[in-house]
Amino acid sequence: MPLDELRSLIDRHARGDMTTPIDGLLIARHDVSELESSMTSSVMALIAQGKKRLALGGSVYEYGPGDYLVSSLDLPVTGQFIDASPDCPALGFGMVLHPASIAELLLQAGASDLRDGRGSPPSGMMVSTAPAALLDAVTRLVRLLDSPRDIPVLAPLIKREILWLLIVGDQGAAVRQLGLADSNLSHIARAVRWIRDHYTRAFRVEDVAAICGMSVSAFYRNFQAATAMSPIQFQKQIRLQEARLMLAAQHADVAAIGYHVGYDSPSQFSREYRRQFGAPPSKDAIRLRSTPAMAAAVF
Repeated sequence: MPLDELRSLIDRHARGDMTTPIDGLLIARHDVSELESSMTSSVMALIAQGKKRLALGGSVYEYGPGDYLVSSLDLPVTGQFIDASPDCPALGFGMVLHPASIAELLLQAGASDLRDGRGSPPSGMMVSTAPAALLDAVTRLVRLLDSPRDIPVLAPLIKREILWLLIVGDQGAAVRQLGLADSNLSHIARAVRWIRDHYTRAFRVEDVAAICGMSVSAFYRNFQAATAMSPIQFQKQIRLQEARLMLAAQHADVAAIGYHVGYDSPSQFSREYRRQFGAPPSKDAIRLRSTPAMAAAVF
């Protein structure tokens, strides 16, 4: 069965950094169940073995063997593999989604219903069960790691096949909007990038809405639909995650790190950090520095 072969392939080829000789193909092997936080990217992730739980804002997503998740935005998530161990590691596949490649396929298809991005953006993260055709294509792509000579010719073809199956599949609305420059999802993606680039600065929602070319009410509604958070909540999540990365890497003063990521009040920073990560910054920093670095990838 494709899932059995996929498990074997990923287990054999997975490396520490998740990258592979095939551009945009990521594979991962996780043998711990540590709770971690990170930013996702635009990616399709499929679980071959194990189970993953992700929290985005007030929403929780859980997916296991044969399920796939599409993340269509750069989103701050907290994730954990459930019951992963050295004897039974979690195994995952990921493929980066490039808007230009999606746009090319949409133009080639020509169907007007596939190029309509005027509706409200779907959630920036969704989970579905992978159909047999998608599992087969994913397995064939990973199988190319055993045939390096074939990668330059066959990998682009199989990646296009996977993209097309996503475009016409259960999560096609989100994938299609990702490839349309004038879709509401693309406008929200522009806001997400702006907030990420300026997360230390206070901002007015009206100003970010203007960057997207939307009214304030439409922007707020579409941003909430796509990210499960308000723009201010989204900024707070990024600030706290950036602070945690700094605490793990530096022996800097906690208050100084809070100021660096945009907090004016050390007490507010400590309070919100503890609410998010379950421990005050100083105590969490000790734990982070004593354990190996982990990444909360979506697969």
